[in-house]
Amino acid sequence: MRPAHTDTAPGGRAMRLAHRLHGLGPLAGLIVLCIAGTLLNRDFATVDNMMNVLTRTSFIGIIAVGMTFVIISGGIDLSVGSMAALIAGIMIWLMNLLAAAPGGHAFAPLTIVLIGIASAFVLGGVFGCAHGLLITKGRIEPFIVTLGTLGIFRAVLTWLADGGALTLDNNLSDLYGPVYYASLFGVPVPIWVFLVVAAGGALILNRTAFGRHVQAIGSNEQVARYAAIRVDTVKIVTYVLLGICVGVATVLYVPRLGSATPTTGLLWELEAIAAVVVGGTALKGGEGRVVGTVIGAILLSVIANILNLTSIISVYLNAAVQGVVIIVVAFLQRGRR
Repeated sequence: MRPAHTDTAPGGRAMRLAHRLHGLGPLAGLIVLCIAGTLLNRDFATVDNMMNVLTRTSFIGIIAVGMTFVIISGGIDLSVGSMAALIAGIMIWLMNLLAAAPGGHAFAPLTIVLIGIASAFVLGGVFGCAHGLLITKGRIEPFIVTLGTLGIFRAVLTWLADGGALTLDNNLSDLYGPVYYASLFGVPVPIWVFLVVAAGGALILNRTAFGRHVQAIGSNEQVARYAAIRVDTVKIVTYVLLGICVGVATVLYVPRLGSATPTTGLLWELEAIAAVVVGGTALKGGEGRVVGTVIGAILLSVIANILNLTSIISVYLNAAVQGVVIIVVAFLQRGRR
């Protein structure tokens, strides 16, 4: 008589194969899009265009890596675009204030830039921690908390800029510029930072106890509590990680324009969430991959780039395309956990 488990082994292998094929879906979609883009416009496949696409992807991609942890744990954050705008505004305001300090400039320009960069990381962590505390200790739904802070962050920036723009001092802007415009081995700095953040996120999610706890909480929070997982602490840390990722993205973004306005970071939350769900992360939580998120972010940027190069539809409809993508993926994920 055969062992009982051999009867179910083929079914188990089939399920694992189906799961792997499902995970390859975003990559297959990206490949098809790249082929289509090349056929529609030969400029699409140039190295310069590819670097431009990846550089523009890096901001949203970095935020999306942090958003992956939040969504896998069963949460959501609608405020990341407004958070980035406020962090950018405070960074610029602080650096300009230090540059204009009396007494013969108490700080060297490089020191001022480093203080501004450090402030972005701290602010991102503090804002993320505030979200986590309100959600876990305040027992408020993530949607409500982050919807509220979405308005608060952007309103504070508008007040700080007096309804206009906060512009970085020219001398500091020249010193800060290489953070965005410089290249290493022919690859722009933002792409390298994106790769490092993605690799770190994948390592944390797949190779640490914290990553397993995040997935367990998203799968079944009550069971996770019975398993002695510190659910509230893990949730708070996921929001802190997301806040720090927003800070990193903002540090890279500020030297691009050298200013912050009430429209800075507009709809970044839509793009980040779209990248996560297109990459295969379940909106209900419990399952997801950072690699999938990276592919999802690049895929959405490629779609926007193809629209820009071919004028198939108006570029003003890019956000509409992303919204449709989120709805379609959510429809396909019905019942999935």
